[in-house]
Amino acid sequence: MLWRDDMVGSAGETKRGNLDDPSTAWKFAQVFCRIFTTCCFDLKVLGQENVPDEGGVLLVANHQSYLDPVLVGVRLDRPLNYIAKSELFENRHFAKLLRWLHSFPVHQGQPDVAAVRETIARLRAGRALAIFPEGSRTDTGELLPISRGVSLIVRRAKVPVIPVVIDGSYQAWPINESMFRPANIRVEYGPPMDLSGLSEEEILRQIEKTLREMLAKIRMTKPA
Repeated sequence: MLWRDDMVGSAGETKRGNLDDPSTAWKFAQVFCRIFTTCCFDLKVLGQENVPDEGGVLLVANHQSYLDPVLVGVRLDRPLNYIAKSELFENRHFAKLLRWLHSFPVHQGQPDVAAVRETIARLRAGRALAIFPEGSRTDTGELLPISRGVSLIVRRAKVPVIPVVIDGSYQAWPINESMFRPANIRVEYGPPMDLSGLSEEEILRQIEKTLREMLAKIRMTKPA
């Protein structure tokens, strides 16, 4: 997905609810998911202290399975905002649930200016937002190329960028399987990346390099 700075106007024009406080749906979902991920996947999480307690922050994570949005936020003390593919909002009841969980839609396969504006607006408003910059789930368990859109968000939002790696999620729910299975999953949050003053290409290379290095490291320490 290709983006240019001149494609995105000023962020923050749309009205939004209070996204600082966890919704009731978020609280219930987090309790359930903490139990679920611990029992089914022996989930271990490192580096939560690298995620600020307040203020805008962008979490960039690798994408191994449908479990990843849950995994990246389940052990954090603050709620995350998410971008979800627009097809998930076609059912009005499910769309309502997604919005309670602080999600908003993006149209995949085409430049979605509204989604980029909303992303930047939420970050500037002090929200924590998670994205999966590969753009789709991996079909091998390895990191895919980083989408160019993330560099525009980084440059325009000007908030801390936290790298996040997930390992074991692919083994738990491969892209070609209809249901998950037990597996050991590990998640690690890295320290904020210094991307200030970098060009679009340099931002993409730094994010990809950091995620690859963190993924290799977590695999070396993960039990078989």
